[in-house]
Amino acid sequence: MDSQKHLFSLDPDIHYLNCGYKGPLLKSAEQAGMDALIRERNPTNIKPEDFFNLPKEVKARFAELVNCDPLQVALIPSSSYGFATALGNITCEPGQHAIVLEDEFPSGYFSLKTWCDANTAILKVVGPDKDAVTPGESWNKKLLESITAETAVVLMSSVHWMNGLKFDLESIGQKCKTVGAIFVVDGTQSTGAAEMDVKRFKIDALICASYKWLLGPYGVGIAYYGPAFDGGYPLEESWMNRTNSQDFSNLTNYDHEYTEESGRYNVGEMSNFILLPMLNESLKQINEWTVPEIESYCRALTVPLYSYLKSRDFVIEEEQQTSYHLIGLKLPENIDADLLKSNLENDKISVSIRGGNLRVSVNVFNTSADIEKLIKTLEASRR
Repeated sequence: MDSQKHLFSLDPDIHYLNCGYKGPLLKSAEQAGMDALIRERNPTNIKPEDFFNLPKEVKARFAELVNCDPLQVALIPSSSYGFATALGNITCEPGQHAIVLEDEFPSGYFSLKTWCDANTAILKVVGPDKDAVTPGESWNKKLLESITAETAVVLMSSVHWMNGLKFDLESIGQKCKTVGAIFVVDGTQSTGAAEMDVKRFKIDALICASYKWLLGPYGVGIAYYGPAFDGGYPLEESWMNRTNSQDFSNLTNYDHEYTEESGRYNVGEMSNFILLPMLNESLKQINEWTVPEIESYCRALTVPLYSYLKSRDFVIEEEQQTSYHLIGLKLPENIDADLLKSNLENDKISVSIRGGNLRVSVNVFNTSADIEKLIKTLEASRR
């Protein structure tokens, strides 16, 4: 794969190494949004079947991306909504606990903390060995050891949002299955840029905001709810989630049956006539590129960066525990943090600071020139 920058409307003067903050819109998604706004001028252009056809298409595209049945996909407005839906359908026995990662993203942490408080369950926060030079190996090991027969639920990100640390989802999912724990994964920081297979990883619920690696608009998300959530209860009683919802003339012949499988968990007004066409375009493009190609591109793109970091005393995680699209750099003492901040701004490089890490996140719109500029800026910031 070559750079796909031509498919975006990025400012050519900015080196945007910040997809983990927010993914830019594709030109095709941008156009879909404008077309949708124009269509809204005349509601007669929106037919009853339009309330359902596009959601069905979007679900199918996401299902292709994560290897599930489209009927197990629900449209949500945010990751917190997705967590609340999942946790609202998880029971807890006396003496059981829940597990979350140290420094987990706040939406995940607070959702699980609230569930623990409501169920009088202990919340176990699992982190790496404090004396480990790099956290990857010890963190994965401690997480696996923490999952026991007393674990009711594990809620965690697929890669750590601060540093891009990759967790062994396959082993964690298998351990959860063995002990009977529900496995809830926040896929927001990797789905669309790294492999995500809900069947192979034995994920019970996968929750994704769309505005990062799915390149969608802010305010819409998408989730997979597996067989563990069949027959559960949604957060709200949307009329669209009933089996007779497509018969507009008979909606008050109240049908108490939900639509099949995870359709019951759709947010109200799931048809979102502005945002959904945009998400549909981004999912279509990601599936055309394919995730293995995206991963390969990001890996090749960051090879020079890793070579530079190793030559300049940066602490680098082992490759098998690092994602290729999101990298957290701990600055060595010979980097002047204030000077670096000034240089990044002057050189028009967009990155994020998360938990003391300089977070660099790349995607297919980046080029070798972006990486070269970052390396020069880091070098210019040495004491």
